[in-house]
Amino acid sequence: MAIDLAIVRLRAQLLLRRLGAPACLAVALLALGAAAWVWAWQQRAVAAQLDARPLPQPSLAVAAAAPPATASENLARFYAALGQQRHAEQQVKQLFDLAAKNGLLLAQGEYKSGYDKASRVATWQVTLPLKGSYAAVWQFALQALRAAPFASLDELSFRREQIADTELEARLRLTFYLTDSAGEGP
Repeated sequence: MAIDLAIVRLRAQLLLRRLGAPACLAVALLALGAAAWVWAWQQRAVAAQLDARPLPQPSLAVAAAAPPATASENLARFYAALGQQRHAEQQVKQLFDLAAKNGLLLAQGEYKSGYDKASRVATWQVTLPLKGSYAAVWQFALQALRAAPFASLDELSFRREQIADTELEARLRLTFYLTDSAGEGP
């Protein structure tokens, strides 16, 4: 057995010398290419097995709240979500306080009131001209909506005189939806 291995080794050395370095490099690259092709084929088979598995079912941990049983309950919830008309001025004052807290310059705003007789819902539309940084204006808008969940953000526009200006002018318009009685509708 030892003689056979020595003969095979000697023949391989002679063959390599006869073929030269470029041929040996080509044979090595061919062997590496074949190994890479076998590996890629195995990976493709594994991916096919993963694709064939069924997707997991989503958990139903978050159940939707059951809707109220009657239309009168829906209407009561609607009116309970509205703000109080008698506190509207305090809400506007809170907007000025939030603007100062965020470092915004807030000039005098414009106010427009309205009333829908059919639904008995009053509205206060408040338009506020603001000056400050972009981030401060957005922070103010988000805090205003958290402070008054019965308000809607109707408009938020920005204007900058020059690109290099760090402060910009903004216009924010909110509408407060209010009821004239203590949380009760018609």
